[in-house]
Amino acid sequence: MEYGYCRISTPKQNIDRQVRNILQAYPNAKIYKEVYTGTKTTGRKKLEEIVKLARSGDTIIFDSVSRMSRNADEGVGLYMQLYDEGVNLVFIKEPHINTATYSKALSSAEGLSDTGNQIADEYIKATRNVLKILAENQIRLAFEQSQKEVDDLHRRTAEGIETARRNGKQIGQVAGRKLNVKKAKPAKEIIRKHNVSFGGTLNDSECITLAGISRNTYYKYKRELLAEMMQ
Repeated sequence: MEYGYCRISTPKQNIDRQVRNILQAYPNAKIYKEVYTGTKTTGRKKLEEIVKLARSGDTIIFDSVSRMSRNADEGVGLYMQLYDEGVNLVFIKEPHINTATYSKALSSAEGLSDTGNQIADEYIKATRNVLKILAENQIRLAFEQSQKEVDDLHRRTAEGIETARRNGKQIGQVAGRKLNVKKAKPAKEIIRKHNVSFGGTLNDSECITLAGISRNTYYKYKRELLAEMMQ
């Protein structure tokens, strides 16, 4: 059985590209679509459904490693869990970490036969371990790069806020000052672009600081944006 997993962060994003890429390579794949915001692998109902259904010899296809996980530890953990269960994993954009590639690397290491010579066999044993470590490092690097993209955005946002603060720009709403309604549109754009509820990576507190508005105003704008999505 072939399962294709496609994920977007908000309903406004287009999932068709992921579906198209998977079906182009695996036309018989059963596609599972999901809207989920966050870096965790847990809590994704469709992904969890596939993991429960998949049996040894089945294949799960992702458009990219980021669709599986943007958390390195969780991504590697789930990868190894499925590999040990005999499930094949395919990443369209990162074929170098497909389980078939990983399995081939391990087979190459295990294919090194003992010679009966103690010194030579110690070298062979060490070579097997090195090849296995190199293969596993390739997998971890792919998930770490996916996580790094999110971490970098957090860092750049924090640096931008600090730079603005040092340059004398008011960060956040001044207590007692009436909010200028002209700020509504740009503030909403910031919320829509960066908040996790809309596919971004910033939490509510970070968005409040970035938008330079009060907490009450922020949640008012956020409720309005969420209501617009439901229309």
